[in-house]
Amino acid sequence: MKRNIVIAAVTAAALIGGGTATALATTGDGGGSARQAANTRVSDDDVRDDQDDRDDDTKAASDDVTAPEAIASALKHTPGTVVSAELDDEDDSDKVIWKVDVLSGDNTWQSVRVDPSNGKVLGAQTDDEDDTAQVRAALKGSSVTAEEAAKAAAGKGTVTSVDLDEDGKNKSWEAETRKSGGAEQDWKIDLNTGKVTADHSDAQDDDADDVDDQD
Repeated sequence: MKRNIVIAAVTAAALIGGGTATALATTGDGGGSARQAANTRVSDDDVRDDQDDRDDDTKAASDDVTAPEAIASALKHTPGTVVSAELDDEDDSDKVIWKVDVLSGDNTWQSVRVDPSNGKVLGAQTDDEDDTAQVRAALKGSSVTAEEAAKAAAGKGTVTSVDLDEDGKNKSWEAETRKSGGAEQDWKIDLNTGKVTADHSDAQDDDADDVDDQD
C-alpha cells in the first residue's frame, strides 16, 4: 500500500505587541490533512496589574517616613485627633503620599498630605464627613492613639495604613502591613491595650463570596 506523507510547514510567530504566539503544523496521509493551532494569549491588563503591584511594593519599601512619623508630622501642622493614615497615590498619579485624616476640636475634618520621603506637609484640605459622632463615641475613653496603634503594628511589617473601625460591637484600630516579599496582612489593635491580633474578617468575607458564587 502506497503512503504519501507530506510535512508541509511548522511556523512559530511571536507578536510581542499583541502578546500572541502561534504555531501551525500540517501533515498529510493519502491526501488528507490535519491542522493544529495553539494560541497563547497574555492579557496586557494582567501584565500591567502585576507591574503596578511590583511598583507599589517598591514604593512602600523605599519610603523613609513611617506611618507614626507621618501622623506626628500631620498633627504638628493640624492639631486634633488622627482617625486614619494611608500611603496612597496622589490624585491617581504615580506620586505616593501619606494621607492623614485629622478631626479637630471643632469637629472639622482635615485631610493632610505628607511627603513620604522627608515628612514635610504638602498641604491640607477640609473634608466633609458624616460619621463624626460615631468616631467621637468610639474613641471616648480609649487610651491608644492612631500613632500608637501604628507603632504596635509596625512589629508585623511595614505599616501602609491605619484606620479606626468605629462600626460594630468590637471597635478597634485596623492596620495593614506589607513585608519585603510583598505579602499583605490585616491587623486589629485594641483601643485600650494596644494588643495586636490578626484580622481574619476579610478572609471570611472572601470565603462567603465564594460560597455565594457557587450557589
